[in-house]
Amino acid sequence: MKEQQTESKRQLQVGREIQKELAELIRKRGLAFFDGALVSVSGVKVSSDLSIAKVYVSIFPSDKTEKVMQTILDNSRAFRGELGAGIGRQIRITPELNWYIDNTLDYVEHIEELLKK
Repeated sequence: MKEQQTESKRQLQVGREIQKELAELIRKRGLAFFDGALVSVSGVKVSSDLSIAKVYVSIFPSDKTEKVMQTILDNSRAFRGELGAGIGRQIRITPELNWYIDNTLDYVEHIEELLKK
């Protein structure tokens, strides 16, 4: 059996820095850019070679998730370029950004609904 590898201190540091920087880039774009949806970067997991970053975003209200994710994906290159400009001194290569939806809030809401019944 393969053991699950834990993230190194460097991966965690780079992940936190990317999360902070992307959150600021998204905030600067404003609600209008995302069709009035609130978008937050809930987490970032970085590969061991620091070349790929899995970016988890939370979108509220959830009925706008599909449209907002398409906007994010359409602008992914721009986000990566701005990210490189922001954290270029800390890392040699700006990682490729892979975007994922964080459904944690929807899951919590669903559980609360079930518990009310």
